[in-house]
Amino acid sequence: MKKGLTKAGIGSIDDVLFIQKAAEYGFEAVDLDAKQLVDKIGLETAQQLLNEHGIIIGSIGLSVEWRGTDEQFKQGLEGLALSAARAEQLGCTACTTYILPSTDEKAASFMARSISRLRWCAEVLGVYGIRLGLEFVGPHHLRTAWKYPFIWTAEETLEMIDAIGLSNVGLLVDFYHCHTTGLTPNALLQLKENQIVHVHINDAYDLPVEQLLDNDRAYPGEGVIDLSGYLSSLARIGYHGVVSQEILSPAQPEGTWDDLLARSRSGFGKVFK
Repeated sequence: MKKGLTKAGIGSIDDVLFIQKAAEYGFEAVDLDAKQLVDKIGLETAQQLLNEHGIIIGSIGLSVEWRGTDEQFKQGLEGLALSAARAEQLGCTACTTYILPSTDEKAASFMARSISRLRWCAEVLGVYGIRLGLEFVGPHHLRTAWKYPFIWTAEETLEMIDAIGLSNVGLLVDFYHCHTTGLTPNALLQLKENQIVHVHINDAYDLPVEQLLDNDRAYPGEGVIDLSGYLSSLARIGYHGVVSQEILSPAQPEGTWDDLLARSRSGFGKVFK
Protein backbone atom coordinates (compact mmCIF):
# COMPACT_ATOMS: atom_id res chain seq x y z
CA MET A 1 0.00 0.00 0.00
CA LYS A 2 1.14 3.51 -0.76
CA LYS A 3 1.05 6.17 1.95
CA GLY A 4 -0.74 9.25 0.71
CA LEU A 5 -2.00 12.67 1.68
CA THR A 6 -4.91 14.93 0.98
CA LYS A 7 -4.72 18.60 1.92
CA ALA A 8 -7.29 17.96 4.66
CA GLY A 9 -5.07 17.99 7.71
CA ILE A 10 -2.22 19.85 6.02
CA GLY A 11 -3.95 23.07 5.00
CA SER A 12 -4.05 25.38 2.02
CA ILE A 13 -0.78 24.62 0.31
CA ASP A 14 0.33 25.18 -3.28
CA ASP A 15 0.17 21.99 -5.36
CA VAL A 16 3.84 22.08 -6.33
CA LEU A 17 4.97 22.59 -2.75
CA PHE A 18 2.50 19.92 -1.63
CA ILE A 19 4.16 17.37 -3.91
CA GLN A 20 7.64 18.40 -2.82
CA LYS A 21 6.78 18.31 0.88
CA ALA A 22 4.93 14.99 0.62
CA ALA A 23 8.06 13.40 -0.84
CA GLU A 24 10.28 15.05 1.75
CA TYR A 25 8.28 13.45 4.55
CA GLY A 26 8.23 10.00 3.02
CA PHE A 27 4.81 9.91 1.39
CA GLU A 28 4.26 8.31 -1.98
CA ALA A 29 1.00 9.85 -3.20
CA VAL A 30 -1.09 12.99 -3.04
CA ASP A 31 -4.74 13.56 -3.89
CA LEU A 32 -5.19 16.70 -5.96
CA ASP A 33 -6.77 18.17 -9.09
CA ALA A 34 -4.64 16.96 -12.02
CA LYS A 35 -6.17 19.44 -14.47
CA GLN A 36 -5.49 22.33 -12.13
CA LEU A 37 -1.86 21.28 -11.77
CA VAL A 38 -1.40 21.01 -15.53
CA ASP A 39 -3.13 24.33 -16.12
CA LYS A 40 -0.69 25.95 -13.71
CA ILE A 41 2.67 24.49 -14.69
CA GLY A 42 2.10 22.61 -17.95
CA LEU A 43 1.83 18.91 -18.70
CA GLU A 44 5.50 18.11 -19.20
CA THR A 45 6.59 20.02 -16.10
CA ALA A 46 3.88 18.31 -14.03
CA GLN A 47 4.99 14.88 -15.24
CA GLN A 48 8.63 15.69 -14.44
CA LEU A 49 7.71 17.04 -11.01
CA LEU A 50 5.90 13.85 -10.04
CA ASN A 51 8.60 11.59 -11.46
CA GLU A 52 11.47 13.46 -9.82
CA HIS A 53 9.84 13.20 -6.40
CA GLY A 54 8.53 9.64 -6.75
CA ILE A 55 4.97 10.80 -6.16
CA ILE A 56 1.78 9.60 -7.84
CA ILE A 57 -1.64 11.23 -7.80
CA GLY A 58 -3.76 8.89 -5.72
CA SER A 59 -7.11 10.31 -6.73
CA ILE A 60 -8.83 13.28 -8.29
CA GLY A 61 -12.20 14.48 -7.05
CA LEU A 62 -15.25 14.10 -9.29
CA SER A 63 -15.73 17.55 -10.80
CA VAL A 64 -19.36 16.96 -11.77
CA GLU A 65 -22.18 18.24 -9.55
CA TRP A 66 -24.25 15.08 -9.84
CA ARG A 67 -26.49 15.95 -6.87
CA GLY A 68 -27.79 19.23 -8.31
CA THR A 69 -29.96 20.37 -11.18
CA ASP A 70 -29.92 18.92 -14.69
CA GLU A 71 -28.17 22.07 -15.90
CA GLN A 72 -25.45 21.80 -13.25
CA PHE A 73 -24.92 18.15 -14.08
CA LYS A 74 -24.68 18.73 -17.83
CA GLN A 75 -22.24 21.61 -17.37
CA GLY A 76 -20.02 19.51 -15.15
CA LEU A 77 -20.16 16.51 -17.45
CA GLU A 78 -18.90 18.61 -20.35
CA GLY A 79 -15.62 19.24 -18.54
CA LEU A 80 -15.16 15.76 -17.11
CA ALA A 81 -13.40 14.35 -20.17
CA LEU A 82 -10.64 16.96 -19.95
CA SER A 83 -10.22 16.38 -16.20
CA ALA A 84 -10.00 12.64 -16.82
CA ALA A 85 -7.55 13.10 -19.69
CA ARG A 86 -5.24 15.17 -17.52
CA ALA A 87 -5.43 12.58 -14.75
CA GLU A 88 -4.55 9.81 -17.20
CA GLN A 89 -1.62 11.82 -18.54
CA LEU A 90 -0.29 12.14 -14.99
CA GLY A 91 -0.76 8.44 -14.25
CA CYS A 92 -3.78 8.74 -11.97
CA THR A 93 -6.32 5.92 -12.15
CA ALA A 94 -8.90 6.93 -9.51
CA CYS A 95 -11.61 9.54 -9.16
CA THR A 96 -13.78 9.80 -6.05
CA THR A 97 -16.97 11.32 -4.72
CA TYR A 98 -19.04 10.99 -1.55
CA ILE A 99 -22.66 10.02 -0.94
CA LEU A 100 -24.37 11.87 1.90
CA PRO A 101 -26.57 9.77 4.19
CA SER A 102 -29.68 11.96 3.90
CA THR A 103 -31.30 14.15 1.30
CA ASP A 104 -34.08 16.71 0.90
CA GLU A 105 -35.47 14.68 -1.99
CA LYS A 106 -37.43 11.46 -1.67
CA ALA A 107 -34.92 8.65 -1.48
CA ALA A 108 -36.27 6.53 -4.35
CA SER A 109 -36.21 9.30 -6.95
CA PHE A 110 -32.84 10.57 -5.72
CA MET A 111 -31.38 7.07 -5.93
CA ALA A 112 -32.66 6.53 -9.46
CA ARG A 113 -31.23 9.82 -10.68
CA SER A 114 -27.94 9.28 -8.83
CA ILE A 115 -27.43 5.86 -10.40
CA SER A 116 -28.08 7.25 -13.87
CA ARG A 117 -25.79 10.26 -13.42
CA LEU A 118 -22.96 8.35 -11.79
CA ARG A 119 -23.14 5.79 -14.60
CA TRP A 120 -22.64 8.62 -17.10
CA CYS A 121 -19.64 9.85 -15.13
CA ALA A 122 -18.14 6.37 -14.85
CA GLU A 123 -18.51 5.81 -18.59
CA VAL A 124 -16.56 8.98 -19.33
CA LEU A 125 -13.87 8.12 -16.77
CA GLY A 126 -13.61 4.58 -18.11
CA VAL A 127 -12.53 5.85 -21.52
CA TYR A 128 -9.40 7.16 -19.80
CA GLY A 129 -8.77 4.08 -17.68
CA ILE A 130 -10.01 5.73 -14.49
CA ARG A 131 -12.12 4.09 -11.81
CA LEU A 132 -14.84 5.87 -9.83
CA GLY A 133 -14.83 5.38 -6.05
CA LEU A 134 -18.04 6.03 -4.09
CA GLU A 135 -17.62 6.96 -0.43
CA PHE A 136 -20.30 6.03 2.08
CA VAL A 137 -20.57 8.60 4.90
CA GLY A 138 -21.23 7.31 8.39
CA PRO A 139 -21.52 10.02 11.10
CA HIS A 140 -24.93 9.87 12.75
CA HIS A 141 -25.61 13.61 12.78
CA LEU A 142 -25.60 13.67 8.97
CA ARG A 143 -28.24 10.97 8.77
CA THR A 144 -30.84 13.50 9.93
CA ALA A 145 -29.25 16.66 8.52
CA TRP A 146 -31.70 16.64 5.61
CA LYS A 147 -35.32 15.58 5.29
CA TYR A 148 -35.09 11.97 4.15
CA PRO A 149 -32.61 9.23 5.17
CA PHE A 150 -30.54 7.80 2.32
CA ILE A 151 -27.67 5.26 2.43
CA TRP A 152 -24.65 5.18 4.72
CA THR A 153 -23.19 1.67 4.79
CA ALA A 154 -20.75 -0.23 2.61
CA GLU A 155 -23.40 -2.85 1.90
CA GLU A 156 -25.91 -0.30 0.63
CA THR A 157 -23.25 1.43 -1.44
CA LEU A 158 -22.25 -1.86 -3.02
CA GLU A 159 -25.90 -2.41 -3.97
CA MET A 160 -25.85 1.02 -5.63
CA ILE A 161 -22.63 0.11 -7.43
CA ASP A 162 -24.23 -3.11 -8.68
CA ALA A 163 -27.14 -1.05 -10.02
CA ILE A 164 -24.73 1.27 -11.85
CA GLY A 165 -23.43 -1.87 -13.46
CA LEU A 166 -19.96 -0.82 -14.62
CA SER A 167 -16.76 -2.61 -13.72
CA ASN A 168 -14.81 0.59 -13.07
CA VAL A 169 -17.03 1.65 -10.14
CA GLY A 170 -16.18 0.64 -6.57
CA LEU A 171 -15.84 1.84 -3.01
CA LEU A 172 -13.84 4.59 -1.39
CA VAL A 173 -13.25 3.08 2.05
CA ASP A 174 -12.79 5.71 4.74
CA PHE A 175 -11.84 4.29 8.15
CA TYR A 176 -13.79 7.01 9.99
CA HIS A 177 -16.94 5.99 8.17
CA CYS A 178 -16.18 2.32 8.81
CA HIS A 179 -15.93 3.14 12.52
CA THR A 180 -19.17 5.14 12.63
CA THR A 181 -21.15 2.49 10.73
CA GLY A 182 -19.81 -0.49 12.66
CA LEU A 183 -17.83 -1.97 9.77
CA THR A 184 -15.09 -3.79 11.67
CA PRO A 185 -11.66 -4.86 10.38
CA ASN A 186 -12.96 -8.45 10.22
CA ALA A 187 -15.99 -7.33 8.22
CA LEU A 188 -13.66 -5.60 5.78
CA LEU A 189 -12.28 -9.04 4.95
CA GLN A 190 -15.58 -9.81 3.21
CA LEU A 191 -14.73 -7.30 0.49
CA LYS A 192 -12.73 -8.17 -2.60
CA GLU A 193 -9.70 -6.18 -3.62
CA ASN A 194 -11.29 -5.13 -6.92
CA GLN A 195 -14.25 -3.60 -5.05
CA ILE A 196 -12.00 -0.93 -3.52
CA VAL A 197 -10.90 2.07 -5.57
CA HIS A 198 -9.32 4.26 -2.89
CA VAL A 199 -8.85 4.47 0.90
CA HIS A 200 -8.90 7.33 3.41
CA ILE A 201 -7.18 7.03 6.78
CA ASN A 202 -8.00 9.12 9.86
CA ASP A 203 -8.83 8.54 13.50
CA ALA A 204 -11.64 9.22 15.95
CA TYR A 205 -11.80 10.72 19.42
CA ASP A 206 -12.82 8.55 22.37
CA LEU A 207 -16.55 9.27 22.20
CA PRO A 208 -19.63 7.15 21.55
CA VAL A 209 -19.91 6.75 17.77
CA GLU A 210 -23.28 8.53 17.85
CA GLN A 211 -21.51 11.70 19.01
CA LEU A 212 -18.68 11.70 16.47
CA LEU A 213 -18.85 14.60 14.02
CA ASP A 214 -17.81 14.32 10.40
CA ASN A 215 -15.68 17.47 10.51
CA ASP A 216 -13.87 16.73 13.78
CA ARG A 217 -11.43 13.88 13.22
CA ALA A 218 -8.11 12.93 14.77
CA TYR A 219 -4.79 12.24 13.07
CA PRO A 220 -3.83 8.59 12.50
CA GLY A 221 -2.61 6.96 15.68
CA GLU A 222 -4.05 9.68 17.93
CA GLY A 223 -7.51 8.18 18.43
CA VAL A 224 -9.37 4.97 19.14
CA ILE A 225 -9.91 3.40 15.71
CA ASP A 226 -8.12 0.09 15.12
CA LEU A 227 -6.28 1.45 12.10
CA SER A 228 -3.67 -1.31 12.13
CA GLY A 229 -6.51 -3.82 12.05
CA TYR A 230 -8.10 -2.17 9.02
CA LEU A 231 -4.76 -1.96 7.24
CA SER A 232 -4.06 -5.62 7.97
CA SER A 233 -7.44 -6.58 6.53
CA LEU A 234 -6.74 -4.57 3.38
CA ALA A 235 -3.38 -6.32 3.04
CA ARG A 236 -5.02 -9.73 3.48
CA ILE A 237 -7.51 -9.14 0.66
CA GLY A 238 -4.71 -7.90 -1.60
CA TYR A 239 -5.26 -4.16 -1.70
CA HIS A 240 -2.09 -2.45 -2.93
CA GLY A 241 -3.44 1.01 -3.68
CA VAL A 242 -3.18 4.38 -2.00
CA VAL A 243 -4.15 5.07 1.61
CA SER A 244 -4.59 8.84 1.87
CA GLN A 245 -4.83 10.80 5.08
CA GLU A 246 -7.98 12.92 5.31
CA ILE A 247 -8.37 14.91 8.53
CA LEU A 248 -11.47 17.09 8.52
CA SER A 249 -11.54 19.61 11.36
CA PRO A 250 -13.57 22.68 12.40
CA ALA A 251 -10.51 24.91 12.04
CA GLN A 252 -7.07 24.70 10.49
CA PRO A 253 -4.87 22.56 12.80
CA GLU A 254 -2.20 24.52 14.62
CA GLY A 255 1.35 24.38 13.35
CA THR A 256 3.33 24.93 10.21
CA TRP A 257 3.09 22.67 7.17
CA ASP A 258 6.25 20.96 8.37
CA ASP A 259 4.75 20.44 11.83
CA LEU A 260 1.62 18.85 10.38
CA LEU A 261 3.52 16.72 7.88
CA ALA A 262 5.81 15.46 10.64
CA ARG A 263 2.74 14.69 12.76
CA SER A 264 1.20 12.79 9.85
CA ARG A 265 4.40 10.86 9.19
CA SER A 266 4.59 9.86 12.83
CA GLY A 267 0.99 8.67 12.84
CA PHE A 268 1.45 6.63 9.67
CA GLY A 269 4.56 5.06 11.12
CA LYS A 270 2.68 4.05 14.25
CA VAL A 271 -0.33 2.41 12.57
CA PHE A 272 1.53 0.84 9.63
CA LYS A 273 4.10 -0.65 12.01
